[in-house]
Amino acid sequence: MAAVAVHQFAPCITCHAWSPDHSMIALCPNNNEVHIYRSSQDKWERVHVLQKHDQIVSGIDWSPRSNRIVTASHDRNSYVWNREGPEWVPTLVILRLNRAALCVQWSPRENKFAVGSGAKTVCICYYEQDNNWWVSKLIRKRHDSSVTSVAWHPNNILLATTSTDGKCRVFSTFIKGVDTRDSKAGSSSDSKFGEQIIQLDLSFSWAFGVKWSPSGNTLAYVGHNSMIYFVDDVGPSPLAQNVAFRDLPLRDVLFVSEKMVIGVGFDCNPMVFGADERGIWSFVRFLGERKSSFSGSKYGSQFSEAFGKFYGQSKTGVSNDGIDPSRSRGGIHENCINYSCIVSLGEEGSSRTLRFSTSGLDGRVVIWALENQEDLSEYL
Repeated sequence: MAAVAVHQFAPCITCHAWSPDHSMIALCPNNNEVHIYRSSQDKWERVHVLQKHDQIVSGIDWSPRSNRIVTASHDRNSYVWNREGPEWVPTLVILRLNRAALCVQWSPRENKFAVGSGAKTVCICYYEQDNNWWVSKLIRKRHDSSVTSVAWHPNNILLATTSTDGKCRVFSTFIKGVDTRDSKAGSSSDSKFGEQIIQLDLSFSWAFGVKWSPSGNTLAYVGHNSMIYFVDDVGPSPLAQNVAFRDLPLRDVLFVSEKMVIGVGFDCNPMVFGADERGIWSFVRFLGERKSSFSGSKYGSQFSEAFGKFYGQSKTGVSNDGIDPSRSRGGIHENCINYSCIVSLGEEGSSRTLRFSTSGLDGRVVIWALENQEDLSEYL
């Protein structure tokens, strides 16, 4: 069994992040607070409650080296939390947003972080020592709708974004005085701040959950049309693939190696995608204890069953959930695994991840292990 631990922290979890040594977890229980739990003798004890936001916290990221927490919220604000003695002290971030902040992520070198927003902008934030606050430079007029996710390239310069306008874009975030021109970064360090490197129009629906592979050579993101997209050689002549599946759409993805991606979303069950020796990506299987892909007849009967259920509700005004309570969409999770709810538990800088965690709208945090999955070893 791939799931090695299941913890029920709250009725609903919006997002979560782990401390550098994985002994503590920070999560939002679907409100304006961030709760920090510590593992002690096989039990989880709540040790801190971070209270500064006025509305629901939509993103949390815990930096692995500097041990700082950054949070973003629908109240249009973001805070960086530093541990000072027994307390977590917030530092103001000047975002200059007029819409909700939707996602946040530290850069690999942890000298910047990116915030995506409903204002069609991305804030690249960096620290100003003189004023003791974090300021932001905005990437404006590039997105036509809300920015749903952000992902940093390993070179600390390139940033990938997805948006509900259906597009995935890659930008340069080079900031003079913060970044250094590195020969390893290639031409990206020569680009100006906010310069668009590429725009991918592969999806005809909302786009979510973008990630880079450990080497930075492959980009993956998902669409609300039950498709996942893989792009190699991101630049003037990219090589793109898409994989369609019959199940519910995904919300986020995670590279566990160069040839294996985990996708999570509305199906409540992690999906495994792998690349063969030719670099062709395909759906492998569900990670949890649930069905494999449906055959044609089974799929048709499920559609008929679902149609009948909703038809009965519309006629009688009564839910028919009790007709077959044994059937559930997922396995361990009983509700959607949302964006920013799949987190690697691998070592910093490692090229592969053998453990990761997911959290869902059911309030559960599940830790998954890939060590004993023999049929997946060829992708690791």
